[in-house]
Parts: sequence; structure tokens; C-alpha cells
Amino acid sequence: MGVRQMWQTFRDFVFSNTNRDFLVFLFFLSLSFIFWLSLTLNDTYEREFSIPVSVVDIPKNAVLTSDEVDTVKMTIRDKGIILVAYQYGDYLNRLRIPFKNYTRNNGTGHIPASELQKLVYQQLVSSSKIVSTKPEKLEFFYNYGTHKKVPVRWSGRVIPEELYFISRVDYQPDSVTVYASDEKLDSINMVYTEPLNYANFRDTLTIACNLAKVKGVKVVPERVKINFFTDVLTEESIEGVPIQGINLPEGKVLRTFPAKVNVSFVTGVSIYRNLRPEDFTVVADYNEIKRHPSEKCRITLKNVPQGISRARLDVTLVDYLIENE
Repeated sequence: MGVRQMWQTFRDFVFSNTNRDFLVFLFFLSLSFIFWLSLTLNDTYEREFSIPVSVVDIPKNAVLTSDEVDTVKMTIRDKGIILVAYQYGDYLNRLRIPFKNYTRNNGTGHIPASELQKLVYQQLVSSSKIVSTKPEKLEFFYNYGTHKKVPVRWSGRVIPEELYFISRVDYQPDSVTVYASDEKLDSINMVYTEPLNYANFRDTLTIACNLAKVKGVKVVPERVKINFFTDVLTEESIEGVPIQGINLPEGKVLRTFPAKVNVSFVTGVSIYRNLRPEDFTVVADYNEIKRHPSEKCRITLKNVPQGISRARLDVTLVDYLIENE
């Protein structure tokens, strides 16, 4: 089929009676839309814009301990066509705040809304008006390198499946560097993660997460990787844990009958395999015996290895004898 014949076919299809009516309808519909749009864009509206703000020209010996970029929200009033231009055009750029213009000697800087509005007005056309600004001022924090290293700890809800428990938690890194004012540094002994929420897992759980933000505190790095190692719970006991006498006067020896006891507990299978009686500490306190004389003395479980829970002695009262060395 030649080009001339194809054009003739297309023209006959487009300008047929049915299609001609549709094209007329489409023309007037487009015309109505353009008319409505022009009226709409010519009306006055208010729209809120989020404008990024950053502190610039920071001295080399200063450390910004708050977020490097903040956001101010401003409601602007103008014709619709202008607001559309602000929304999709290259008008409202990042506000750059010189560090030295707004800092104080106490490690804080304050930028009032009036100053932010002045900078934004420089980017607006003359007909635009700023109706409101949120927040009323921006605040940033800094110091001159004061820092310390603190450990990382997880927070939130991390629960393995039934019959499993978390046997060990590994942090990478296990500590972070914290920059803040002297007063805040004194109160920070560890840094927590953002709240975690994981449940019903049995294998090792690996999570990359952010550290919780603290106002006026900069943490390096801001993210850590955490490994939660699991183990199967088992109820076991260990025999032959020796009883030790404590707080004895010089020259005195405490002998108990029996000399060794059994300890029952709940732990993980892998932990149980490596346990020894010497890992537990069972004591008889001479001071307690003096305060409450009796034919039998009370023994207590003083120390248990890490990863042991619900530890208890099979007996809590034993016969005893105090002798001179």
C-alpha cells in the first residue's frame, strides 16, 4: 500500500461522521479544561513547603553534634501558577546558614524564624508572602572535639522461638565515639539502638540498625550490625560444687557435711557442655552462723556463669563444724 493510499484511508477514518463528532467533543473538552486551569492557577492559594537548612563554613576544630541538615516548613501565599512553579521549579533551594553568624559560647546556635524568612524571600517573587514558619527557630549544637567512647546496647523486643533463648549478642562495632558537651558526656555511659522488634526466630539473627538519636549528641558511626546467637534451652544439673566458707576469723576453718552440693539450672545446650563445678560459687557465711546459731548452717549460691538462669541448690541447709587450723 502506497503512502498516498495510507493517507487517504487515515483521512477517511478520522473525518467520518462518527469520528468527526468525537473530535469536536474532544476539542471543546480540551478547551474547557484549559479555561478551567487558567482560572484555577490565577486564584490565590496557600501551600506549605519543606525547605532544607544546613550550617556551612564550620571551623576545622569544631564538630557539629546535631544533624547537619535540618528542615524548616513555610506556608507561602500566592497565585496557583506561582506555587506550582515553586513546587516543581528550581526556586526554593537549600538555605545555607554561616556557622559564625549564629553561634554562642555555650555550644549552641539559634536561627530565628525572621532570619530564615529573609533568606527565603530572596528566592521568592515579589508577589509571594510567607504566612507561617515552623518551627519558630532552628537550633544546632557543636563542640570543639570533646568526645568519649561508650559501649553499644540493643533496645526493643527480640524474642526467639519457644525453647530457644539468646545465648550471646555480638556488636560490630561494640563501642562508638560520642561527641557532645561536657555535661552531656558525663551522663552518657552507653548508646542504645533504635527500638528493635523481632520474634519467632531460631537461627542466628543478624540486624543492621541505626543508633537512637539524642539531641545535641553526635555518634560515630551511626549504624551498627548486631548478631543475636540462639541456643536450645535445657534443664540440667551439675554435681560436686564445693562449699566455701567466707568471713571466717583468722585461724578458723569451716567444714560442711556434705562438702559439695548439686546445682540445678536452665541454660543452653552448648553452654552446658563446657560447664565445670568450679564455675559456680556456693558459700557458707560465718557471720550468718554467729547471728543465728543452729545445728545446721545455711548455704547460698553466690555466683553462676553467664548464660545460666533459674539456678538453685538441691539443699540449702547442711551440717557444719568450725575448727582451729
